[in-house]
Amino acid sequence: MPAEPKPAKAEARTSPPPSPSSPLPSSLSSSAPLTERQEARRRRILHASAQLASRGGFDAVQMREVAESSQVALGTLYRYFPSKVHLLVATMQDQLEHMHGTLRKKPPQGETSAQRVAETLMRAFRALQREPHLADAMVRALTFADRSVSPEVDQVSRQTTVIILDAMGLEHPTPEQLSAVRVIEHTWHSALITWLSGRASIAQVKIDIETVCRLIDLTETGGRE
Repeated sequence: MPAEPKPAKAEARTSPPPSPSSPLPSSLSSSAPLTERQEARRRRILHASAQLASRGGFDAVQMREVAESSQVALGTLYRYFPSKVHLLVATMQDQLEHMHGTLRKKPPQGETSAQRVAETLMRAFRALQREPHLADAMVRALTFADRSVSPEVDQVSRQTTVIILDAMGLEHPTPEQLSAVRVIEHTWHSALITWLSGRASIAQVKIDIETVCRLIDLTETGGRE
């Protein structure tokens, strides 16, 4: 997982964290663009979250420690992420984005779309396997997420979809292809859960991923550029 340099100085502490029901300021909402300074602060927060989760899993990610590690005020942290679940789901989206960049530098080599997608998802899986505590924390957050976390969960889903479509070589997928992608995505997330809980081996995960990716062969009637 990529690391970021430690910021040069800390920010001053501000007011206590708002209640979870308090709306975020529009400048920090998921739909509004962040300023360069806000984006840098957000990246420090996500980096701290990933580091803490890598060391101790879900329980190790405490909001006060995240604030101290990222050198932001606790109140500021809650303005970006109203809860630990929001933060860890956003961390997963960030990790997937980094994986996507790595995958683009070295694309899968399979002859068929199904083979390329299976290779891509197994490479992503192995990246998470190298950080089991982090993987467990992010997957647990996805499992605990309620409707208030829908924007962050949607971003994880969209990022996963983009990774799969890139491996397929598609820019304009058909509805049938998108349906297959959703099933593949659900299977991949389920495989993560069963592996993390010790109910599936890596070999079994590979078989499941390769099996579900064969759905792509049934939909390859259009959409390729």
